[in-house]
Amino acid sequence: MDLRLKFVQAMQAILAKTGHGGSLPGTFALKMDPHFLEKFKMPKTVVLVTGTNGKTTTQNLIAGSLREAGYSVINNHRGDNLNVGIASLLAANSDSNFRIKADAAVIEVDELTVYRQFKNLHPNVMVVNNFFRDQLDRAGEMETIIRKIQEVTEDFEGDLILNGDDPNVCRIADTAKKARIHFYSVARQEESKTVTDEASEGKFCPRCGRRLVYDFYQYSHIGRFHCECGFGENTPDISVDSIDYRNGTFTCEGKTFHNFLNNIYSVYNCAAVLCVMKTLGLDYGNADETFRTLVLNEGRNEVFNLSQPCVINLIKNPTGSNETMKFITSQPGDKNICILLNDNDQDGHDVSWIWDAHFERLNVPEVKTIVCSGLRAYDMALRLKYEGLEDRIIVIESAAEAVKWLDQQNMPSHIMATYTALHSTRAILRKEAKHGA
Repeated sequence: MDLRLKFVQAMQAILAKTGHGGSLPGTFALKMDPHFLEKFKMPKTVVLVTGTNGKTTTQNLIAGSLREAGYSVINNHRGDNLNVGIASLLAANSDSNFRIKADAAVIEVDELTVYRQFKNLHPNVMVVNNFFRDQLDRAGEMETIIRKIQEVTEDFEGDLILNGDDPNVCRIADTAKKARIHFYSVARQEESKTVTDEASEGKFCPRCGRRLVYDFYQYSHIGRFHCECGFGENTPDISVDSIDYRNGTFTCEGKTFHNFLNNIYSVYNCAAVLCVMKTLGLDYGNADETFRTLVLNEGRNEVFNLSQPCVINLIKNPTGSNETMKFITSQPGDKNICILLNDNDQDGHDVSWIWDAHFERLNVPEVKTIVCSGLRAYDMALRLKYEGLEDRIIVIESAAEAVKWLDQQNMPSHIMATYTALHSTRAILRKEAKHGA
């Protein structure tokens, strides 16, 4: 029996009784023993999920699908994907001998720190969903992230699940010579485009340097591409054949599945899950039950009942912001929007990414007022002014006051919040919704 493990587990039990949790136990564990993570005896099935956007949703879908298939599963459902969060997760679900009490572990790992965690977690399946430019002052150029993941997968002998429509992700297959490679893809559908005006990080072939040729784009640089040298000529294990946005479904291998969010990036989340299920030899129907019943929370299209419904979403880079704005403007009726922009360490101090996001999408009659809030509220207001939105901008630096203003307008609203603004604003929304009930 390890006394440090018992201490951490006792701390977790006390925090759980008081309605708290998070990564504090893991922080203490790693301070007491820097080798804490190395000691856990992982289950037979360990799935790691990494990439830029959609990690938390994808790992929750995988975990839910495995549970539907009869597995007992642990996962970091809130997305606590750094060492302290993972240490907390493992400690909470192990016996006194560091043995994980589950059939499977589905663990989201930060793309920047996966090289630290990979060897300790002993994965047999790894999912890489996409790469986008994200938090440059924290992450450096995307090239650095890709190289780090290539290094950890170079000797990986398990199953590597890759987004076959992202050229930056496909690069990993070229260097992971020992892994079993599985691609997932989404075919051309009614909203696919032959040209794109969005940020495009996948312009050139990583093998030969020629410009990639795209048959179509789904969003940003995600789409079907190829090069004269053969790069991009992948045969997907899972291919989504069609998407029915009217009924919120999609088809794959002749079967119809529910689309939990009814947009293109949620379909990619689902395709990754189906690829995992196929790789593990499990029934796809288990995945569809999870797609059908998933309740999004933790700031992923989460709805709070103010005087009118208020939807909150996490934003952290141009691509995620663009997709969130597409969702907002696709919703019928008039609406107000609040954008909470912070520049704390976890957000990234460099907020120049807002100039690469397409905020002109908000310049539609249905968007009545845009509240700029957070530590960099005035930077956000200036960005919107350049899109001709100055007559609809108000600045309310306090998140609590901004939420109160939205509530008073008696109009549906949407909040876009960067990472450190997200959880505190959710707490404010819960309090305001309860107060108004």
